Amino acid sequence: MFPGATASRGNAAYVVVGAPLDISTSFRPGTRFGPERIRRFARPFDDYDRRTDLRFSDCAVHDQGDVRAWDDAAEYLEWLTGELRDVVAEDAVPLLLGGEHTVTAAGVDAVSPDVFVCLDAHLDLREAYDGNEYSHATVTRRILEDHGALDAAVEEAIVLGARTGSPEEWDRADSEDVTVVPPEDVPAFDLESHLDGRTAYLSVDVDAADPGFAPGTGTPEPFGLDPREMREVVHAVAPHAAGFDVVEVNDRDDGQAASLAAKLSREFVYSHAASR
Repeated sequence: MFPGATASRGNAAYVVVGAPLDISTSFRPGTRFGPERIRRFARPFDDYDRRTDLRFSDCAVHDQGDVRAWDDAAEYLEWLTGELRDVVAEDAVPLLLGGEHTVTAAGVDAVSPDVFVCLDAHLDLREAYDGNEYSHATVTRRILEDHGALDAAVEEAIVLGARTGSPEEWDRADSEDVTVVPPEDVPAFDLESHLDGRTAYLSVDVDAADPGFAPGTGTPEPFGLDPREMREVVHAVAPHAAGFDVVEVNDRDDGQAASLAAKLSREFVYSHAASR
């Protein structure tokens, strides 16, 4: 159980759902261990948050456990979408713990936001990767375009911290429905004005952080964001968000990536709850 997630499902304002999908990772696998590690490395955190004057255990968070993954990504995403739509139907906010970034498509599909906001080192705008349309490297493309069993199209994707991509991805990023903010420009980017009252889904790919802060991820990319910059993004987007996830944590470090993911998850809850 995620520490402090003490509410019953019927009384929950937030529902933690683990999605340990780990089938398309192209460098270092291990995201199947992500949900468990995020929960484990959340254990030392204090229940009380001075900034919002809230206790996590009073924020009505429920942990429903993991949705067991299997080796058909499209089928799994469809099933996961159904599980998350049940959360939304109960007027709760889904908090999805990945797993590879592919699972984000299910979260967006369940929530149906206006805008997809993503902290990510990569554009994830490929049409396919290694012949696979449902991959951690294609998730933002899938979210922007109706595709197959998913209906997760949004009007805009805002990718914060991106610093690498293929030529085709950068071409796709030049479209009006994509806004890319490189790491050095993230602190000055006015998310509040850019969102302009639109509903959002916030996805945190932990590889947005410089790998010096979060080495336990599948595709580390140097020259990334620091944890405070990521926290400020979470604080800015949370009041506008109808769903949240943190993804791409694996077991290849001593808990740095999982600790950051767990803390950002809690920061989302505090900020969202304080805005209600």
